[in-house]
Amino acid sequence: MTNTGFFLIKLFNLVQWEQEDPSGACHARNRACAISVRLKNTKEGSLFLLSANNSLSLGPAICNAEKAFRAAALIQRWYRRYVARLEMRRRCTWSIFQSIEYAGQQDQVKLHSFFSYLVDHFTPSSHNERDFLNRMFTEEQSPQASEMQNSGDYESIEVPESYTGPRLSFPLLPDHATALVEAFRRKQRLHARYVLNLLHEARKHLVQLPNINRVSTCYSEEITVCGDLHGQLDDLIFIFYKNGLPSPERAYVFNGDFVDRGKDSVEILMVLFAFMLVYPKEFHLNRGNHEDHIVNLRYGFTKEVMHKYKIHGKKILKLLQDVFCWLPLATLVDEKVLILHGGVSDRTDLELLAKLDRHKIVSTMRYKTRKNKKQAEEKGNANQTGSAGRPSPWFLPQSRSLPSSPLRPSTHKAHRAGRSSSVPCGVPLDPKELSRRVRHSVDLELERCRQQAGFPAIKEKEEPSSSESEVDSDAEEPPQPTPEEWRQVVDILWSDPMAQEGCRANTVRGGGCYFGPNVTEQLLQKYNLQFLIRSHECKPEGYEFCHSRKVLTIFSASNYYEVGSNRGAYVKLGPDLTPHIMQFQANKATHTLTMRQRISRVEESALRALREKLFAHSSDILVEFKKHDKDETGLITLSDWAAAVESVLHLGLPWRMLRPQLVSSLTDNKLAYKSWLENLAKEKLSQQNIQSSLLETLYRNRSNLETIFRIIDSDHSGSISLDEFRHIWKLFSSHMNIDITDDCICDLARSIDFNKDGHIDINEFLEAFRLVEQSCSGADVSDCPQVTNSSNSDCSNPGAH
Repeated sequence: MTNTGFFLIKLFNLVQWEQEDPSGACHARNRACAISVRLKNTKEGSLFLLSANNSLSLGPAICNAEKAFRAAALIQRWYRRYVARLEMRRRCTWSIFQSIEYAGQQDQVKLHSFFSYLVDHFTPSSHNERDFLNRMFTEEQSPQASEMQNSGDYESIEVPESYTGPRLSFPLLPDHATALVEAFRRKQRLHARYVLNLLHEARKHLVQLPNINRVSTCYSEEITVCGDLHGQLDDLIFIFYKNGLPSPERAYVFNGDFVDRGKDSVEILMVLFAFMLVYPKEFHLNRGNHEDHIVNLRYGFTKEVMHKYKIHGKKILKLLQDVFCWLPLATLVDEKVLILHGGVSDRTDLELLAKLDRHKIVSTMRYKTRKNKKQAEEKGNANQTGSAGRPSPWFLPQSRSLPSSPLRPSTHKAHRAGRSSSVPCGVPLDPKELSRRVRHSVDLELERCRQQAGFPAIKEKEEPSSSESEVDSDAEEPPQPTPEEWRQVVDILWSDPMAQEGCRANTVRGGGCYFGPNVTEQLLQKYNLQFLIRSHECKPEGYEFCHSRKVLTIFSASNYYEVGSNRGAYVKLGPDLTPHIMQFQANKATHTLTMRQRISRVEESALRALREKLFAHSSDILVEFKKHDKDETGLITLSDWAAAVESVLHLGLPWRMLRPQLVSSLTDNKLAYKSWLENLAKEKLSQQNIQSSLLETLYRNRSNLETIFRIIDSDHSGSISLDEFRHIWKLFSSHMNIDITDDCICDLARSIDFNKDGHIDINEFLEAFRLVEQSCSGADVSDCPQVTNSSNSDCSNPGAH
C-alpha cells in the first residue's frame, strides 16, 4: 500500500470517529489537519482533498485541514518575503561598508601619489634634505648595517624586575609560543626587548625562504589556510582553539594582512612569528598589501606601535619595515594549489615572481625611480626658469594650490584668486652659491629656534661638497626593482576577481586589477594548477567561490565592519586537496542576537558612516542639487537627488533603495534639499561647537590630515620637529613655485606650536588646520593668508594649511 493510501484510510477513520464520538472530536480534527497537510505533498492526496472538500460527507475535519494548509502557505509566503527584505537590507549595508572602505583606499593612493610626485620632482640641496626625503617613504640602509644595528637594538635594552609579562629565550620552544598566546589572551604586553629580539630572529629566518614556499600534504595530516586577520587577536585565538595549535601534524598558512584596522596587530605579529620560528617547516606566512609601512601610516598600525612602545617604537617600526619586505609572496601546496593574497592578472609570471629580489619591493604604493645627474640638472634649470610648461599628473590641481589637492577640491574662487607668488628681482645668483646661502641661513635660524626652545646648541659641522654627497648617495642607494617586477608584486597583492571576462585596472581600490574567469583558467593551465586560494576581500560568510570554483576567497576576520557584519572562515586541505570550509564567529554577543537584530545593528552602523560621508561633502552636494533645481524652487525629485549624491561621492550605491533610511520627509514626492542638508549637520553640530562648513571640512579631511602628519613625521617620533617642518615646506614651495624665506617658515612653525615646546604634535597640527580654515571661511578667499614676496618683512602669516 502506498503512503497516500495509508493516509487516506487514517483520515476516513478519524472522520468516522468524529461522527460516532463527539467527545473526541477536537483530537480527531487536529489529527486530520496534520494528515491533510501531509497528503498535500502527494499528487493523489492533493486530488483527493480537492474533491473531498466539496463533499459534506467527510465532515468539518477536511475543511479545517484545508484552512490549516492555506494558513501554512500564507505564513510561508510571508516568511519568504520577510527573509528577502532582510537579505536586501544586508546587501545594501554590505555595499555601504565596502564602498566607503574602497573610497578610503583611493584617497590613500592619491595622497601618496601626490607626495611621491613632489619628491620625484624636487632636487635636494644637502644631505639633510636627501635623508629627510628618503625617510618620508623608506629607511634606506645597507643590509650589513641593518643586521648589526638590529642585533644591538635589543641587546642594549634592559628588562626591569617589575616586568610581569611573558619572557622569551631563543631558540624558541613550543611552550614559549603557547605561553605567548595565553599572555596576550590575558591582555599582557610583551616587552620591547623581546619584540625586537623576536623580529630580529624572524628576519634571519625569512631571508632564507624563497619567494614562493612549497608545502606538501605528505608531511602533515592537513594544511589550514587562514585569510586576513587585521589586528583582531580574538579571531586568531578562536582559530587555534577550534582547529588546534600549530604542530608538525597541523600545518598553517596565513595569507597576509595581519595588521591594521584592529587594535592587536602587534600581538598577532608576535604570535605568528613565534610559531614560524618554532615550526619553520609547518608554519608559513604570505605577504599582504597591508604589510607595507606606507599603508600602515593611514590604517592604524604605525599609531598602535608608537602608542604601545613610546620609547622603542621607532626601532620596532624600522625593523618591521625590513621584515615585511622579506615575507614570501605566495605558497604552493602539492604543486597544485596556489595561495596568494590578492589575485593574478593576465601578465602574472610565477617564474619571474620566484626569482625577483622581493626585499627590493619596499612598498607597493610607490615605484621609486632613480634620477641621474642629467635629469637633476634639467630639473634645476626648470626650477630657475619656472614650471609653467611642466605637465601635471591627473592627481594634481591645475592651480598649483598644494593644500587643496590632497584635502579638498579647489573652489571656483580659489582658482581665480590663485596664490600670490613673486620672483625676486635682480640678476640671479649662481645656483650653487644661492643654495649655500640658503642652507647657511636656514641652519642659523634652526639653531636660534633650538636655543629658544631650550635645546642645547649643536656644534657646526662642515658640510660635504655636492659632488661628494652625490657619490655617497649613489654608493649607498640600494638596488631598485624593475617596473615589471614591481607591477608583478602589485598585481598579486592588490587584485580582485570579477565575473566578466578579461583583465582591467582596479580603479575601485586604486591598485592592482580585476581578473576574469578566462585569466584564471589561463594561469591554471599554464602552470598545471587546480585552483587558487586568495584573501584580500571581506565576505559575508567568510568565504566565497567564484570562476567555476577555481578561485576561493578566505577571510578570517569576523565582525570586520561591525559586530554581526560577517563571519570568519578558514579552509582545510587534505591529501586529496578538497577544500573543507570552517566558519566561525569570535564575538559571543552575536550568538544572542536574532537575524533581524543583527542586521538592524549592522545597518545602523553603516548608515551612520554613510551620513558622515554625506555630511563631509555637503557643500559639493549642494552645488549639484542646485544644478538640478534650475527654477530655484528648493525642491528636487528623488531621481535627481540620487544622481546628484552619486556624482559627488562615486560610491556606486543603490541610492533609491536607501532613500527611506536617508530621506524622511517629502513635499509632493520632492525633496527640500536645503533642510535635508541642515538635518545632516544637526547631529554633528550638537557634538562640537564648530560652524557647519568648518566641521564638514574636518570630517572630510581628518584621515588625510593624520596621514600627512605621519608622512612629515618621518622619524615616527609622534611630533613634527622644526627640521622636518622646514624640509617639507621647501618641498611644497618648490612645487608651488613660490618664494618663502626661512624666517617665514620658522614663524609659521612657532605659530602652530601652541605649547611652545619646539615640536608640533597631531593635535596642534589639526588645530592649525582648523584655525586657518575658519579664518578663510569667515572672509573672502582673497583675504585668506597668502605667501607674499620674500622682500616683504611681514611674514607672520604665510598661508597654507
